[in-house]
Amino acid sequence: MTQRWLFNENLPLASIVLCREWGWDVLSIGQSHPGASDHSVMALANVEQRWLATFDRDYGELIFRLRQPAPPVLVLLRLQSYQPRDPALWLQHLAEQGFLHEGYFHQFDGETLRRRPFPADA
Repeated sequence: MTQRWLFNENLPLASIVLCREWGWDVLSIGQSHPGASDHSVMALANVEQRWLATFDRDYGELIFRLRQPAPPVLVLLRLQSYQPRDPALWLQHLAEQGFLHEGYFHQFDGETLRRRPFPADA
């Protein structure tokens, strides 16, 4: 895995730890920048060219309505119930199967992955 990830502070610590055990380069907002605004998180992901994983729907608005510069990949996890390690397992599956594409907003509900290209000016 060569992708560099930025996990929003709403991803569980157990998932962060598991991904790091796999050798992933994961920066955790909860550990490095707790309380950072969504704008700041998006800017950091963009500047550092990290793939962003989050449970926060506001990132879609930042990209599609406000046209804030997007990270290479954004994965919005939309699940109501899960175990703390599940987000890591879902991301591993999506990444290893080649389902995540640069320049796209991905929404995953545990079964279905939806993909939408970022606007040309984002």
